[in-house]
Amino acid sequence: MMRRSRRRNKQRKIIIISICSILLIMTVGYAAMQTNLSISVKGNVVKNATAGSDLVEEVGTVTSGDGLYVDGYEENVYTYRGANPNNYVIFNNELWRIISINIEDNTIKIMRNNNLGMIAFDSAGLRDGSSNGAGGTYCANSSFGCNAWAISNNFDNGTYTGTVLKDAELNIHLNGEYLNGLLDSNKIVTHNYSVGAVTSGNSNLAEQITSENGTVWNGKVGMITSSEYIRANTNSVQCGTISLNNDNGLTCLTTNWMYSLVPSNGYLWTITPNTTNASLVLTVSKFWDSEGILGINHAYSTSGAERNAFSACPVVTLSPEIQITDGIGSSSDPFQISL
Repeated sequence: MMRRSRRRNKQRKIIIISICSILLIMTVGYAAMQTNLSISVKGNVVKNATAGSDLVEEVGTVTSGDGLYVDGYEENVYTYRGANPNNYVIFNNELWRIISINIEDNTIKIMRNNNLGMIAFDSAGLRDGSSNGAGGTYCANSSFGCNAWAISNNFDNGTYTGTVLKDAELNIHLNGEYLNGLLDSNKIVTHNYSVGAVTSGNSNLAEQITSENGTVWNGKVGMITSSEYIRANTNSVQCGTISLNNDNGLTCLTTNWMYSLVPSNGYLWTITPNTTNASLVLTVSKFWDSEGILGINHAYSTSGAERNAFSACPVVTLSPEIQITDGIGSSSDPFQISL
């Protein structure tokens, strides 16, 4: 009897130890699963992702709310939309924001998170007053500057056609003094920027993009196009075209992260010229009763307070060779890049 009792006790101990071991393994596994879930919920943690397509894969896309969207208008392009998506990145020891990602060439287009202060698109007096002057024929007789971004043998804005023999003053500054002062200039590449003219009250975004793409400038530092401003908005029903945006300006500015970069009581330049005039450029307004409006202004305004109200946010294209080494893209934990 004693032996049987000991044998039973031994069997019980073995069973209890086995059950405890199984419970311990299950507990550890569950904890590990919970850790993975918490990481997924926390944000898009990116480690050692290369540019372009890998970043899209790591971050993932959304179909509503703030985030990265399939562009829907240009193939292989993904666009950040919303009031404040996680598109912050450190460049030049400053906060910048990702506009879009192109998975065809694996480049990332970014925009400076702070404007440069007062600056003209193209000051008065830079263009010769005669039709064959040093500035070319397109803007020869304009006293308000020229809305053509770059030198062209035949610039056509849909209404006026002619030669442009000087880059816009803002182009010269951004690709000269400003570019030379960038600490991370080795991380950017020469890229195509759309600089074609559009109608200021455009009601068809696809046609607007086609018009912008009708003239291309190849360079290093540009600015946003008018359509990039529209595409940054998640509210496509009320804000999906220039005309809709302007009809619903106070609503649209709440779902577009780019609006936060417009100077207070001022205007932010786009790179987009207007079709009806050789000096008018499309601008985003935060000026008095025109908040959120994508309107038009002369390349150099000569009237009152508006003369000192214009600014710019530089745009550059990151090399496909860069890597995202850390960060989730939030303002407090922006993407970190290396080359």
